[in-house]
Amino acid sequence: MTPARGDFLRDPVFSALGFEHGFGQRGARPPENTVFPVQVHGVEVFEALASASASVEEESRDDRDRPPAPQADVVLTAKPGLSVGVVSADCVPILVATEDGCAVAAIHAGWQGLASGVIESGMRSMTAAAKGVGLVAAVGPAARGCCYEVDDRVRVRLEENYSEGLGEVLVAGRPGHFLLDLPRLATRILAENGVNFDQIGIQNRVCTICNPDRFESYRREGVAAGRLSHFITRPQSARGQG
Repeated sequence: MTPARGDFLRDPVFSALGFEHGFGQRGARPPENTVFPVQVHGVEVFEALASASASVEEESRDDRDRPPAPQADVVLTAKPGLSVGVVSADCVPILVATEDGCAVAAIHAGWQGLASGVIESGMRSMTAAAKGVGLVAAVGPAARGCCYEVDDRVRVRLEENYSEGLGEVLVAGRPGHFLLDLPRLATRILAENGVNFDQIGIQNRVCTICNPDRFESYRREGVAAGRLSHFITRPQSARGQG
């Protein structure tokens, strides 16, 4: 496996399978030319076929020679050696791969994306790409129930899709408000959509809001918050292909 780049958290399942990947902490830099979409809290899936000329953070609106990055919250690739990624600052970063390494994906899931079905959208695309091979997934650092307060409007939206079992991830707080555990909800949705993965490791058990030394947080810092970069690389050779 390629040595770690910067200060990234690694998932034990992905590491054991030999996937180059990482969940970013402050200052961590992904591989050069990782493909990042323009995230819009939706459910669109973009299939990356070639390296990006620049990351989202480096794009200049005045550079008219560069094609615009696609608007999507899932980016998938089957191209050997290509890295795909998402950025976050409290939302959930999710990495998914086929067990044989033929396809990888990165998913960005805030509460709006979760309520709209972004994980299900990404998993449909990955299941099609897997062609019968099992999938593995990992959930990265995000806002957790210790700190992340939402209002009743969010509860109503989530209950439209996930009426059962929300009690363990959405806990009543002060009147009209709830504490929402985004990574726990994301993990549950993955498990309900056929992902074959072992127990998720430490990377989804830390909260971005209450760890300012390690993570950016929009809820904590507002518009001044930076973004954390997360990535996964499609191996040069899939298992069984030499």
